[in-house]
Amino acid sequence: MQIIRTIVWVLILFGIMTFSFFNWDTVEVNLWENLVLETKVPVLVIVAFLLGIVPMWLYHRSVKWSLGRRIRSLEASIKSTALAHRAETPAPTAAAPVDKAVDEAANPEDILSPTPPSTGDNPA
Repeated sequence: MQIIRTIVWVLILFGIMTFSFFNWDTVEVNLWENLVLETKVPVLVIVAFLLGIVPMWLYHRSVKWSLGRRIRSLEASIKSTALAHRAETPAPTAAAPVDKAVDEAANPEDILSPTPPSTGDNPA
């Protein structure tokens, strides 16, 4: 993502430099009736660009900062809740004694086996 952002900024810089090279003319800007500003066209374009982008960039940074603070506080809350829950769980108790019947070996007669189908019981 950083490379894309760098490429975009390089393209913007190249565009501004090209524009500045071909439009190096002096212009008069009437700010008020008695106040006139003589400047070059590229300076006027760069100032207008900065006046448009700086407030939005500052707004973006402030929102990003506040959301980062909110995320950190929620993560801390979840962590403290998880630690409190871990402390509340009881320690495992000793294993229950094993039933003797389970320990004994299975009798071969107890094993279930399928019965073969009978041929003479069917009246069909």
